[in-house]
Amino acid sequence: MDEAATVEVRRPLWRRIVDFPLVAMVIALVIAIACFTVGMLLGKYLVPPIAGMSMQVKFDLLSIPLLIIAYELVIRRLGERPRDDYRDPNALKHLGIGLGAGLLIFSLAVAVAAVLGVYRITGPGDASDLLPALIGPTLFAAVSEELIFRGILFRWIEDFGGSWMALLLTSALFGAAHLHNPNASVIAAVGIAFEAGVMLGAAYMLTRSLWMPMGLHAAWNFTQGEIFDIPVSGTKVHGFVTARLSGDPLLTGNGFGLEASLIAIVIATVFGLWLLWLAIRKGEVVKPWWVRRRLNRPTIAEQATA
Repeated sequence: MDEAATVEVRRPLWRRIVDFPLVAMVIALVIAIACFTVGMLLGKYLVPPIAGMSMQVKFDLLSIPLLIIAYELVIRRLGERPRDDYRDPNALKHLGIGLGAGLLIFSLAVAVAAVLGVYRITGPGDASDLLPALIGPTLFAAVSEELIFRGILFRWIEDFGGSWMALLLTSALFGAAHLHNPNASVIAAVGIAFEAGVMLGAAYMLTRSLWMPMGLHAAWNFTQGEIFDIPVSGTKVHGFVTARLSGDPLLTGNGFGLEASLIAIVIATVFGLWLLWLAIRKGEVVKPWWVRRRLNRPTIAEQATA
């Protein structure tokens, strides 16, 4: 009997249950929800009012460290193969590539929209909401959503059903999660699933860390909102310029922003597929749990000689 099989036999039943991929995923999600709840309660009842700081900003600032602490203390230790998706020797490089790529991709989408006449700058902007935007749509969204969708859901769905199941389900869930946003539609949700779900999932597969997905997510949101004055997933923000989207809803996103337009969907999905191709070339496609167990099961001959 090989060493892995021996370890599996020696592990107590409760531990094998807790470490099963889908059980570990549920435990991690419960912990993340608890962090959000504690952050909300602290911001509402314990942290005194601060001039110029909304309840939402307090919640974001409190929840981010709670999530990271909970991840490092508990979540990363769950599962049959514990790992830390923040522990990356190339963290700064991957973060920088993500930030740069997010900026360039959305800037390209805006440039195409401008050439097609559906995006037009109408005047100077208003950066008065810059700090809340940096904290909320940029930092909080990048940290919390990537931790949940890639660091928890993708990680353990992949561990159970393989990379393709993880990419399909997390992309669909990521798109569906935006249906409650202002001006959301089925087209917007499908667009988010293809352009962002595939892109961010592929970045996670390629690097096996959260740094590149976080960089892409943060730069994507900041570029469209604060730089180009385009609604971020339906939410209106104040950019460095004042701009207007007008024209065919398929090109403008119909109030949701360019994320729901064919322009951004095509550009970002192509980039995401390129990242996915790189991940496949690198050998980062994980087989389903039941396939791995069958491949690792000792043959009769191996058992006879063990």
